[in-house]
Amino acid sequence: MNKEKILQFLGLATRARKLVTGEELVISEVRRGNAKLVIVAEDASENTRKKLHDKCNSYNVPVRIGASRYEIGHAIGKEARVVLAITDNGFAKKMTSLFDEK
Repeated sequence: MNKEKILQFLGLATRARKLVTGEELVISEVRRGNAKLVIVAEDASENTRKKLHDKCNSYNVPVRIGASRYEIGHAIGKEARVVLAITDNGFAKKMTSLFDEK
């Protein structure tokens, strides 16, 4: 996992408006079928992680654990963010490959 590239790509997805942040908005997008990939901060609470993993598993949406909440927030030009969803297939595919590379 190349954290630097992932954070840069998150900024690009934000500028393209293919990103949703906030726990309730992400869960809403997962339910609607719009979320293609969910990213959770590595310092998210255990309760938040479990809630998102369970919801994403039931809707077949992949989940990845990313950088800290402050790094994610900085990458997208906002304050600390714990969870976000990619809503575009192309961005989601590229992000998944960045997370899965060794």
